Amino acid sequence: MQPQTFDEELFTWLGDEPPDVRNADAERIHEIASEFAAGFAALAGVTRAVTFFGSARTPREHRNYALVRKAAAALGEAGYAIITGGGPGLMEAANRGARDVGALSVGCNIELPHEQRQNQYLDISLRFRHFFARKVMFVRYACAFVIGPGGFGTLDELFEALTLIQTETIHDFPVVLLDRGDWQGLMDWLATSVLADHRIAPEDLERVRFAGSVDELCALTNEAHSRQRVHGLAQARRTRKQPL
Repeated sequence: MQPQTFDEELFTWLGDEPPDVRNADAERIHEIASEFAAGFAALAGVTRAVTFFGSARTPREHRNYALVRKAAAALGEAGYAIITGGGPGLMEAANRGARDVGALSVGCNIELPHEQRQNQYLDISLRFRHFFARKVMFVRYACAFVIGPGGFGTLDELFEALTLIQTETIHDFPVVLLDRGDWQGLMDWLATSVLADHRIAPEDLERVRFAGSVDELCALTNEAHSRQRVHGLAQARRTRKQPL
């Protein structure tokens, strides 16, 4: 069966394909590099932002749509750009919240076998063929992650963010879950099974935060952004001192 997307083709099992087919993988580097370059160029002017994750299937009349829209508007008013996956559902809600208050609204869409439509509330719209390049954009320009209820994709983004923090790949990033009730079962399982069996440390679980109000969400984000600036300046000074 013919692959429907570039990523599907990339991850297709090669089986007994001849060497020339396998060697063609090296040529993909140019495609991947150009995708990163386009993303970096488009977002270079974003100085501080918050990335929102959440279900693409949430309808506009759902209470979570209103919740995410309100949260994004509050952060937009506080001076943050809003970055999402650029699609419908809670992604649209976040971009719409940014648009409500005149904040920069960014969407990083992805090529899928079944087309994910772009929402109508974007100031900067990017389209990616590779999930991994898209994920870098979610992290590179953000200082916090806000996560609404979602499915496999949202859970993937949640745990990838937590893994980057746990491994100290990124620093001082709050991971804020919206709608505590929707997440409580997952948090209970992490505490009673994963933490209890020492597969994570207590501080790993403490990295997950809940915001009881938009004011608390903005405060968490502002505090993190201040710490990141201090960390970034210290890292820059260390880099300048290193001999060539």
